[in-house]
Formats: sequence, structure tokens, C-alpha cells
Amino acid sequence: MKNFIKGFRFTPSNYPAAVEEKIQKYRKQGYKLPPRKVLRTPEQLEGIRESAKINTALLDYISENIREGMSTEEIDVMVYDFTTAHGAIPAPLNYEGFPKSVCTSINDVVCHGIPNKHEILRSGDIINVDVSTIYKGYFSDASRMFMIGEVSPEMRKLVQVTKECMEIGIAAAQPWKQLGDVGAAIQAHAEKNGFSVVRDLCGHGVGMKFHEEPDVEHFGRRGTGMMIVPGMTFTIEPMINMGTYEVFVDEADGWTVCTDDGLPSAQWENMILITETGNEILTY
Repeated sequence: MKNFIKGFRFTPSNYPAAVEEKIQKYRKQGYKLPPRKVLRTPEQLEGIRESAKINTALLDYISENIREGMSTEEIDVMVYDFTTAHGAIPAPLNYEGFPKSVCTSINDVVCHGIPNKHEILRSGDIINVDVSTIYKGYFSDASRMFMIGEVSPEMRKLVQVTKECMEIGIAAAQPWKQLGDVGAAIQAHAEKNGFSVVRDLCGHGVGMKFHEEPDVEHFGRRGTGMMIVPGMTFTIEPMINMGTYEVFVDEADGWTVCTDDGLPSAQWENMILITETGNEILTY
């Protein structure tokens, strides 16, 4: 006959007892908890960190080489060549039909811009370069904003405030808090500065897959949403608009997301690991 187990362990076997005890306490209180599969083991974290090193080095490489007059297609070539030279794979390439190795989103493009040889960086542009890496089966993800040439003060402020929103969101992503705390902190800072937060797109779990649980919204109410637990890895990547938060997907390619009013948008993205005492930035 089977021996039936009384109760169950939520965390992987090598997690500290204190973490398991806290999770069991909050589970009994009815809090929404992450699925067990998104709590990383030491072996998984080792692989994720190696992927993250390549991803960050790639963004450093782009930072050193991006310039006025280059096409977004040239950025795509840089990303593919750098990534494959390091034994890795660009995660966006062929992901659900996406045709390129990187997302390049200029001015009023919120995200998922597709590189092409006709799109040339010009003075005054702001561009988000979003890179994601698969290394030995482990995923990492981050993006940075770049200002090309002489950028207007209004657009510079948008880029700076968006970066601050990401940093404030990371600071709010603490163990035993809730994801609503992260969104609320980001939303408050964006709106205080006269900007809006995109509602239709969000951050996400990443590590063993490109997109995993949880969804990390960049707006919301404190004290709501999934509990943040040590061992989770996810992105915080606020998309902040100068005008309305409404967006649309370009029907021509089915990917490019643009602001509804044609005003500029900015985005910064880091990937973090939740620890017992705070969080660790894995990609930047």
C-alpha cells in the first residue's frame, strides 16, 4: 500500500527551512504564491548567471558601438555575431515568428520594433535596444535606452524618469512583499513626473524559459498580487509614455507596438533574483 505524505514541502529541497516556514505561513493565510517551478535551484542559478554575463556584455558592446547614421539592421547583425561568438543564441530570433535577433524601438515605438536596413538612427532619436540570450538552455533578458545626438530636454527627461522607475521598481521588489507594491511604486513616480505607464505589456519571469510566471505589471495597488518569494527571477521593464498609456500593434508586421498618440516612449529593463535579504540584479 502507498504511504501518503502528510502535508507537502513547497520549496526545493535545498532551500532554507526559514523560507519554507514563511511560505507555509503565508499559504495558510491565503496569499497568492508563485508556482514551485519558478523557484530556482543553485544549479539553475549558476546557468542563469552565465547567460546573464553574456547578455550584459552584449549591451556593453552595443553601448560602445551604437551611433548616429547606423541602421537598426546593423544593430541586429552586431547582436547575432556577438551572441553566437560567445556560444549562445539570441532568444528573440524566430521566437513565435519574430524575424530578428533583437528588438529596436525608436521614439514612439514602445517595444518589439523589428530591425531593418531602411531605419537609420538620426540625431534627436531615442532608442531602446532589448536583448535576450540563451546559453546552454538558460535565459537572460535586459534592455537599455540610448540617446542619439542632440536629444530634446523633454525626451531626455522621459529617458531619465523611466530609468528611475525601473530602479524604484527594483527597490520595491523585496522578499515577502507583493507584486502590486512594485507596480504601485513605478506608477507613482511616472505620474508624478507627468508621464503614463503602459498597461498592456509587463515584465515577466525568465530563466528556464523566455517568458514564465509571474507577470510583473508596472502599475497597480500596494498589498495586492502574487507574493514575492526568495528564488524567483523576473524582469522589471517599465514602458513609460510621454502622453497617453494607450498603445497599438502595427498591423503591417504584427509585432511593433506604438503609442496611440504618436508621442515618445521609453523603456529600461533589468532581470533580478529575489534573495532572502533583498534582490540581486542579474542583467543590466
